[in-house]
Amino acid sequence: MSDVRQQRLEVRLAQSEAEILASQRLRYKVFYEERGAQPTADMIDSKRDFDHYDPICDHLLVIDHGRGDGADGVVGTYRLLRQSVANQNGGFYSADEYQIESMLSTVKSGEIMELGRSCVEEGYRTMPTLQLLWQGIAAYVFEHDIKLMFGCASFHGTDPDAFSDVLTYLHHNHLAPEDMRPRAVAERYESMARASIDGIDARQALRDLPPLIKGYLRLGGYVGDGAVVDHQFNTTDICIVLPTEKVTERYYKHYERTARVS
Repeated sequence: MSDVRQQRLEVRLAQSEAEILASQRLRYKVFYEERGAQPTADMIDSKRDFDHYDPICDHLLVIDHGRGDGADGVVGTYRLLRQSVANQNGGFYSADEYQIESMLSTVKSGEIMELGRSCVEEGYRTMPTLQLLWQGIAAYVFEHDIKLMFGCASFHGTDPDAFSDVLTYLHHNHLAPEDMRPRAVAERYESMARASIDGIDARQALRDLPPLIKGYLRLGGYVGDGAVVDHQFNTTDICIVLPTEKVTERYYKHYERTARVS
């Protein structure tokens, strides 16, 4: 994919092992040191978040060239896994939490992509950084003919009742169409319909959404059925489904026009 740049910040795929290691160190800092996830002993020793999916994924990076042109400049990251790759390597990460078979079967041509491990360094959590990440994702979507994106997004904390109103609002207003609706695996299923919808202030529920989830909804995303508590990461997860045809023109269509004139 082509690189995208805004002043000092650039978004592109990792080009070296050193840059992937830098993204893992950033993930460790955000997930474990800031948000209270539970690292393994090996993660503590290396100060990195890693798993067996990292070697098969593409790692989208935001780099601040004011700090460095490579690993030293990594201030944001997203992990991308295409179905053509996942099928050859044991499947998708999200399958541990959600039944996704029916969703996968809805795409007859083109790729499906799992989004995950999104984080941005404190101090860079601004709209321009997030927009840059999404421009990078849009370029990747166009290059690889991706028709559907999905992945887990999180609330900080492991008590679903703490997010009762927001989960209920999502369940009643943004549930994915049945044919592409992931469902939390039975042994981990937590109902999202935790309160009476009549007593919920929809505007307040939207304001209370984590920025990442709010961003997915603005781009036309849906949610799956059921939440999942992830004690390792100290989160309550929901599954997001985002058809790329619903991505706003300011992202996806920009790259379509660029390709036609190049």
